[in-house]
Amino acid sequence: RNVMPKTLDGQITMEKTPSYFVTNEAPRRIHSMAKDTKLIVVVRNPVTRAISDYTQTLSKKPEIPTFEVLAFKNRTLGLIDASWSAIRIGIYALHLENWLQYFPLSQILFVSGERLITDPAGEMAKVQDFLGLKRIVTEKHFYFNKTKGFPCLKKPEDSSAPRCLGKSKGRTHPRIDPDVIHRLRKFYKPFNVMFYQMTGQDFQWE
Repeated sequence: RNVMPKTLDGQITMEKTPSYFVTNEAPRRIHSMAKDTKLIVVVRNPVTRAISDYTQTLSKKPEIPTFEVLAFKNRTLGLIDASWSAIRIGIYALHLENWLQYFPLSQILFVSGERLITDPAGEMAKVQDFLGLKRIVTEKHFYFNKTKGFPCLKKPEDSSAPRCLGKSKGRTHPRIDPDVIHRLRKFYKPFNVMFYQMTGQDFQWE
């Protein structure tokens, strides 16, 4: 609470920390501080997420083993190593179970990472509705940046530069053995189905 900025009436304080969703103590701590907090979780296809996670680590530590080596406990048997954080984070149903012990589903908004790219204004409309805000951010605030492969935000004042995601986003993923991707999809499928049932949303990752 001490590190949060002071909020006046009519203002909303927002804070973003990706690791909250997968940290066991986070729901209890947040609930004990502010049980009415609205929570926004951005999720994407867990297979793509795992490869993206690996790509980020690889850029900082080029000496790490290949994705294929890290993804399996036993490659011959096809046993996925679910203890590797890049894979464990994508088991969304597991993490959500922890949050639902403290927060009702009505206080959590799940944003689709895929739709955030294909229809950023549509996803932002849901966010604004969820937060009880007027729909200020619309289609006219976005343009697609071909180099990044992501939509970027236009600044309302024509003079200032548009806001794009930083260098760490939009990196080219390494080529992953198709068999490994197939096995990962199989591994995640039951967890994805469980996540769809828990949230009442079909993210169509299959």
